[in-house]
Amino acid sequence: MLYRAAKADPGRRFHALMDKVYRRDVLERGWVMVRSNNGAPGIDAITLADVEEYGITRLLDEVAAELREGRYRPLPARRVLIPKPGLKDEYRPLSIPAVRDRVVQAAVKIVFEPVFEADMLDCSFGFRPKRSAHDALQVLIDEQARGRRWVVETDIANCFSAIPHDELMRAIEERVCDQSLLKLLRVILRAGVMEDGEIRREVTGTPQGGVVSPVLCNVYLHRLDRAWDEADGVLARYADDAIVMCWSRSQAERALARLTGLLAELGLEPKAAKTRIVHLEVGGEGLDFLGFHHRLVRSRGFNGKQPFVFLARWPSDRAMQHARDRIRDLTDGRRLLLGAEVIVEEVNLFLRGWAAFFRYGHSARCFSKIREFAWMRLALFLSRKHRRSRRFGRGVLKRSPGDLGLVSLYGIVVAPRAGKPWREKPNAGGEGRR
Repeated sequence: MLYRAAKADPGRRFHALMDKVYRRDVLERGWVMVRSNNGAPGIDAITLADVEEYGITRLLDEVAAELREGRYRPLPARRVLIPKPGLKDEYRPLSIPAVRDRVVQAAVKIVFEPVFEADMLDCSFGFRPKRSAHDALQVLIDEQARGRRWVVETDIANCFSAIPHDELMRAIEERVCDQSLLKLLRVILRAGVMEDGEIRREVTGTPQGGVVSPVLCNVYLHRLDRAWDEADGVLARYADDAIVMCWSRSQAERALARLTGLLAELGLEPKAAKTRIVHLEVGGEGLDFLGFHHRLVRSRGFNGKQPFVFLARWPSDRAMQHARDRIRDLTDGRRLLLGAEVIVEEVNLFLRGWAAFFRYGHSARCFSKIREFAWMRLALFLSRKHRRSRRFGRGVLKRSPGDLGLVSLYGIVVAPRAGKPWREKPNAGGEGRR
């Protein structure tokens, strides 16, 4: 309803949204979203189980009353540092709001997102309904097939923590004039984080980890998207990761200068270490984008067919290291008290999710390496658990049916092709490409 109204009138500003945020059905949907994510507690140490024991209906009634009467005040989020996937020495600051605050943010997102989704452009893919990383990756496949093989790759430095609050609110006010909702958003932005026993309230940033933060990030970066001119190249942005596909080096250099200038106008800047111009060519170095390494290769030719050039992709070194690190954690010696079937089940759960993403690529060789690594780690776990040699662990796996049930990763890859949607059935399994 809100989406259709916003789409029908691009200049409309919505003045009656807050009453929808504290509606019981919206808050209940917000709770379901929060519960399904199964997150950690905030600074109040109240877990999801504690909320269920307290009474979900009771909590939602209290939250609805606070929102309706303007008494709601969020707690500061709990700040934790988590290692970046595949990187041992780099950490991402994650802000964990209290459970009740996550429910409120989820309700705000449910009401807020459709209004701005109506304005979003085709070049934006991250954290949007019915869009995915593979849709952004398909742009890379399609555009290089058309001849755009000069690529500007960049990552916006500290995007979530650098967005100026005042400018973000101005972007929101382009579509929303409901003062109650605007006040609520300001309260959420200024709630701050608890770090080392101190509360910090910044004037920039949408805390990474907040339910509504990805939508706020998209709303702000929409200013970049609409200012972009396709004459400078084809832009594909997944949240703070972006590429521009260009015909030539000169166009790529102009695109990089234009991108840097637009970001500066927004108070942002590209991350120097991850910003460069890459020429996709056979024998070239390729580039990493959204977890995949992309490289132009020449086929060998078979059955009398002529060799051809195509853009191959497989899990990046960083993605491979992340997989090894996760499997190593799941099979670590500190978990020896757990049964082997529990360990296998947890390893399988990770491998299925990891492979479900990376199967859309030329990933068979990488899958073999990761599966072999998982097998060896399980063998080591078994030998440690029974205080026997590594040979014993390998023997147990070899003699057991199906390697104790360890999932196979063979025969599941799908090679991407230019002009062909990455999903044969766009609506199968949930989200599809628009």
